[in-house]
Amino acid sequence: MKTITKWIKDEEFESEHEGNRIKVDGNKKNGHGPKALLLSGLAGCSGIDVTGILRKMKVEFSDLSIEVEADQTEENPKVFKDIQITYRLKTAAENLEKVKKAIDLSLDKYCGVAAMLKKNSAIGYTVQILN
Repeated sequence: MKTITKWIKDEEFESEHEGNRIKVDGNKKNGHGPKALLLSGLAGCSGIDVTGILRKMKVEFSDLSIEVEADQTEENPKVFKDIQITYRLKTAAENLEKVKKAIDLSLDKYCGVAAMLKKNSAIGYTVQILN
């Protein structure tokens, strides 16, 4: 895997990977901050796993959103210490255990981003079933 990141101005950069571009901004005005990208990467990685596992389980769902919040240490370098993920989706209430199983498989077995972050940070989650 390879990315190329070019400085634009101030704390703004543009990062490219396989023709796709994202803005990175330390001031968070014209792009994500670098640490927010890690949290977005965790959400995307787990989301890809969870949706694939739920489809294999033949669980009908819609409107999946994944919110990720992290506490950071006070001292530099400020790193994540606790990460909390909230999965929100529409599905039948009786699918809750299958949803939890899909999330557990993602966070414990398949998601490489979670595996990397777990080396330094505790990761917990909650599930909200929407009507």
